[in-house]
Amino acid sequence: MVGSEGLISPRQHGVTKPLSLAGPSDSDLLRTQKLNKFLVDSGLYESEEEAAKRAKVLGQIKKIVIEWVKELTRLRGYSDQMVEDANAVIFTFGSYRLGVHGPGADIDTLCVGPSYVNRDEDFFFVLHEMLTQIEEVTELQPVPSAHVPVMKFKFDGISIDLLYASVSRLVVPEDLDISDVSVLYNVDEPTVRSLNGCRVADQILKHVPNVEHFRTTLRCIKFWAKRRGVYSNVTGFLGGVNWAILVARVCQFYPNAVPSMLVSRFFRVYTQWRWPNPVMLCAIQEDELGFTIWDPRKNPKDKTHHMPIITPAYPCMNSSYNVSTSTLRVMTEQFIFGNQICEEIEINKAQWPALFEPYLFFKSYKNYLQVDIVAADPDDLRTWKGWVESRLRQLTLMIERDTHGKLQCHPYPHEYVDPSKQCSHSAFFMGLQRKQGEIVEEGQQFDIRGTVDAFRHSVNMYMCWRPGMEIYVSHVRRKQIPLYVFPDGYKRIRVPRVVNQQPAPNPGSVDRKRKDGSNVEVESPKRRQSMSPSPQRCGSDSPDIFVNGTMTRVEVRPNEELGLKKSGLVSETSSQQSLPGSSNEADFQSALDEVSGDKIQANAELGMVLTSMGAVDLEPNTIMRLGVWTTA
Repeated sequence: MVGSEGLISPRQHGVTKPLSLAGPSDSDLLRTQKLNKFLVDSGLYESEEEAAKRAKVLGQIKKIVIEWVKELTRLRGYSDQMVEDANAVIFTFGSYRLGVHGPGADIDTLCVGPSYVNRDEDFFFVLHEMLTQIEEVTELQPVPSAHVPVMKFKFDGISIDLLYASVSRLVVPEDLDISDVSVLYNVDEPTVRSLNGCRVADQILKHVPNVEHFRTTLRCIKFWAKRRGVYSNVTGFLGGVNWAILVARVCQFYPNAVPSMLVSRFFRVYTQWRWPNPVMLCAIQEDELGFTIWDPRKNPKDKTHHMPIITPAYPCMNSSYNVSTSTLRVMTEQFIFGNQICEEIEINKAQWPALFEPYLFFKSYKNYLQVDIVAADPDDLRTWKGWVESRLRQLTLMIERDTHGKLQCHPYPHEYVDPSKQCSHSAFFMGLQRKQGEIVEEGQQFDIRGTVDAFRHSVNMYMCWRPGMEIYVSHVRRKQIPLYVFPDGYKRIRVPRVVNQQPAPNPGSVDRKRKDGSNVEVESPKRRQSMSPSPQRCGSDSPDIFVNGTMTRVEVRPNEELGLKKSGLVSETSSQQSLPGSSNEADFQSALDEVSGDKIQANAELGMVLTSMGAVDLEPNTIMRLGVWTTA
C-alpha cells in the first residue's frame, strides 16, 4: 500500500537521467487508490497470521541448520570452542525479500555455512536425512543437478526453496554482509549463483527511488503476468527477478510517479523497447574475481540472447537467457495488450479489472501439442514432472530450429490434471501456428515427428527414472482439447471472428441445453460451412504438420483473434531490428564498450527524447527508438 505523495529523488537512479520528474495529478492519485483496492480485493496480500507463521517457520529452519553445522563440526574433530562458535545464517531472497509475496507463496531461502561444510555431501545427504526425521517437513525434494542446486520441501505447510552456500570463513558471523563482494572469494560458480539471489534482491531495492511504489507496481505486474500466461522462467518466459528488474527500471525512469502511472508507463516503455538491447539498473561492474559476466563482446553465446535483463550485482548476468523467439513474440503481444488497456483506463474507458482478464489460451490457436506426464505415485510424479517441465523449453527451441522458425510455439506455463486417471498425471500444452507473413508454398508440410522423438529421448535420459514414469506427446486440435483444462469442466465456446476490431456477433448459432443444464453455443450448419477452409486455402495458407504419425493443418490467424488490437507501435519485424548483425549492431557494441564509463547518454535505451530542455516523457502514440545507446 502506498501514500499519495511523490518525493523528488535526491540522486540519479540508474545509468541515465529520468525520463520525467513529473508527479501525480489528482486523477493519477484516484487511479492509484482504485488500483490498491483492486489488489487487496484480489487477495494479493497475506494476513497478519500468515506473516507471523512464515516468520516462525524461518526461525525453526534457522535452528535446524545451526544444529546441523554444529554436529558436523563435532564429527570432524574440531575443538569444543569451535563447536560452540559454529554457525549458519539464513537469508531470504526473491519475492519474500523484495516484500511482494502473497498468500501461499513459497519462501526462497539461502543457508550460508562455513568453508568445511560442503553442498554435495553435507547439504544434500546429511541435512536431507535430518529433514526427513522432522514431522513438519513434507514433500522433500532435493535437486542437486539444477542450475542453482536447491532442496524443495514444505515446512508446516509453507513451501520452502532452500539453497546452500559455503563461504571462505571458519565461523560465519551472525551479521554477515552478503552484499560485500568478499563473500565471493574462493567459491565455485554454483555457490556464486546461490549467493546472488540475495545480492540481486538487495541491489534492486537499493536502485529504486521509492521502495513502496516499486513494491505495489511489481505486485501488480506479477499478477498481470500470471493472468496473461507469461510468468514462468522455466518455460521461456520471465520469472520473479526478471519482472522485478523491468519494473525497477521503469521506476528509475519516473522517480516521482505513483503506481498507477508506473503501471501505465511500464507497458508504454516495453511495448516500444528494441530487444535485444539490454535492460540494466546500473553499469556492469568490471571483472573483479575472474567470474564470467554478461558481455557480448567477449562471449559469443551472449550475442544469441533475445531479451537481456541484466542483474545488478557482480557478477552481472543475463537473468532471462531462457527466452526464445517464440516466447518473446508472445510477451510482445501481451505488452501491446497491456498498453492498450492502460490507455483506455487513463481516459476512463476501462477499469483496472480489464487489465487482468485471463488470457484465453485454448481459444487462441487451432492446433496444440499436449504433453502428458504420468508416474506411479504423487512423489514420483513430483520429481518426474520437475524434470520434464525443465526440458519443455528445449522442445520449443527444437521445433523452431527444425522448422527454420516457420512454425511458432507458444508454451503455456500452466499445469493441468486429469482427475479421471488412476495414475498420477500432469499435462502441459503448447499452441502452434505458422509464422505470420511467411510465404506459403503449395503443399508445404511440417513433419516434426523426428523432433518430438528426439525430445522424448532426451527426457528419458533422466538419471532418477523409476518404473511408471512416462511421457506422451500428441497433437490435438482446438475442438479436441480435453474438458479438464476448462474451469468447472465446461466446454469451451467458439470465439467469434473479430471484424474491424469489434466483437462479431454469431447469428448463425443457437444456445442448446446440455445434459447438465448448462448452455453451450452450437454452430448452425450454414455457419460451419462458411468457416471451413477451401481447398485452395488449405494448399496455400495452411501447412500440414505431422506429430507421431498424425497429420493436421496449421492456419495463419490474425492478431485480432488473440484478443489483441492492431497497433502501429510495434511489429514483429521492427521489434527485432537491432539484433546483432543488423544496422544497429555498431550502436549496441559501442554502448557496451562504454558501459562502465560516464559517456552514456542512452536517450533511447530508455525510451526518451533528449532536447535542450531535458528528457521528455513518452507520448502514447509516439514511436521511439528504444534501447539504442549513443555515446558522446
